[in-house]
Amino acid sequence: MVRRQKRRMLTNNEIRRLMLQYFYDRNRNATSITGKKGASVKISDIKKHLKQRYGLTQQEVVSNLTYLLSQGWVEEKVIEKQVHTKGGTVIPSTTKYYQITAAGIDKIEGPGEFTMPRFHGIRIEATGQNIITVGDGNQINAQFGDLGQALAELRKAIIRSDVPEANKMDLVADIDTIQSQLAKPRPNPSIIRAAWEVVKGAAAIGGCATLVRKVATLIGKFLS
Repeated sequence: MVRRQKRRMLTNNEIRRLMLQYFYDRNRNATSITGKKGASVKISDIKKHLKQRYGLTQQEVVSNLTYLLSQGWVEEKVIEKQVHTKGGTVIPSTTKYYQITAAGIDKIEGPGEFTMPRFHGIRIEATGQNIITVGDGNQINAQFGDLGQALAELRKAIIRSDVPEANKMDLVADIDTIQSQLAKPRPNPSIIRAAWEVVKGAAAIGGCATLVRKVATLIGKFLS
């Protein structure tokens, strides 16, 4: 009898990355809104698919789906129907479906042409800041333009690399964290330092070492 190999314990962040990628892939390959090939999927199917692919338990799926919902990466859609019995009784039927949101797609792909501007509705001129958009679509304070552009180039190289998708998401998420801080007049050095500890690991990826060194020379002021 072949004994099944025990799965490595995954952190919640690792599980969330896997789940968001699952919703992203489902949406990308969808041929309908609901159904077997639909972008939206029922919780029973989510549990089944993620158990088959990654060995996730029901508890892991539900708790991390709750988190993704609360953060706006995934949304719940409720479809209500009425079932008529032979006796003439009408029984209401409700089915919940889950699918990735535009924010969730941007989390994986990065901001694009149709992404709502981060500061939509805010009068930037009233803040006295000069906000610019760098190559990856992120908006930052103009005084950090060189660093922002270097991060955008590194982000693009990571996405194009052949490292596992979960690793890409990890690195890209922390690059976006740094870019978010660069939109502020006074970025938080501790947040930048923590994110940089992860991002600098991209130096081990083919074609990224030079870009990491470039970012390192520009980000130094926030690390001391």
